[in-house]
Amino acid sequence: MERAARLLLLFVLLYLFLVAVDLLGSGIAGLGEEFTDQLFRGVGNPLAALAVGILATVLAQSSSVTTATLVGLVGAGVLSVGDAVPMIMGANVGTTITNTLASIGSIRRVEEFRRAFAGATMHDFFNVASVMILLPVEIATGVLARTAVALSDIFGDAAGGEFNSPVREAVGVGAGLVEDAAAALAGPTRVGAVILLASGLLLIFVTLVSITKNMRVVVAGPAERSLNAVLGRSGVLGILVGAILTVAVQSSSISTSLLIPMIAAGVLRLENAYPVTLGANLGTTITALLAALAIPQIAGLQIALVHLLFNVVGILIFYPVPFLRRLPLRASRAVADQAVKRRTMVLVYVVLLFVVLPLLVIVVAR
Repeated sequence: MERAARLLLLFVLLYLFLVAVDLLGSGIAGLGEEFTDQLFRGVGNPLAALAVGILATVLAQSSSVTTATLVGLVGAGVLSVGDAVPMIMGANVGTTITNTLASIGSIRRVEEFRRAFAGATMHDFFNVASVMILLPVEIATGVLARTAVALSDIFGDAAGGEFNSPVREAVGVGAGLVEDAAAALAGPTRVGAVILLASGLLLIFVTLVSITKNMRVVVAGPAERSLNAVLGRSGVLGILVGAILTVAVQSSSISTSLLIPMIAAGVLRLENAYPVTLGANLGTTITALLAALAIPQIAGLQIALVHLLFNVVGILIFYPVPFLRRLPLRASRAVADQAVKRRTMVLVYVVLLFVVLPLLVIVVAR
């Protein structure tokens, strides 16, 4: 009976956790919407474009929002497909900030934080490594863009479509109540955005602590072993689970953040969470594809296909070869070991990777 009550409580906490992630996104988007619009325009340097993709996604708190925006801009002729490719890659890097922030909820408990931060940063390292290989290749050959153009000839006549995730709509109801309260207090101002941001961060910390505590009880023993046995049996299965989960919630930020409390609690091993994270990269491409199918210009579909190809090729480069597959895991564990020794390093890591470096590159290269 106690287990059933804890299971019910766990679902409530998971819902509130998702609401918190949504509030975080709304708060950051409220702070930077005008800035984001300006960012996308007039970027010809590939490195500056990559930095714009990172920064815009950090501000929007969603790679889906960034890529769908890019599809619209490319479809409208504001951006060329070639100029938008580095931005698409940057969106993959920028989206990982959410689960990194979520991992900070465990910062006061050493072993939990070590596992949580490793779980968050393995996504960073995989996406950064993919960009380091594929961006120079794309600049030199344009292979992703040319392949997308070829594929768009096949799928160009497909009809438009739209998918409204019931999970996302349910989360939107809870987040909407807080957003209405913030609007009543401060109106549609940056003060209101700060209220949403602070509410999201506070709720993430509170729910993460409670989820980790309850998950140990609910998923301990046979259930824990079964979860790891199923996901550990096949990396392809893990990738499939990650892709389906992300399509269901319509956000890789949310699906990868959901893994953090499970990794922090020791319920899900890092090796088994890794392919789920890669699957989230694939699942998040569905938003841009759906957006592109509703736009008459073929260029919109081409940039959406670039997003899909970038993630597929990244997985094909790193995952099949054991040595390469383990690199993001080793790097994330090494960083997590240092992070538990020097907690200030976490703040430096987040600010440097997601804000300072992109801004510096934009200023220097633009």
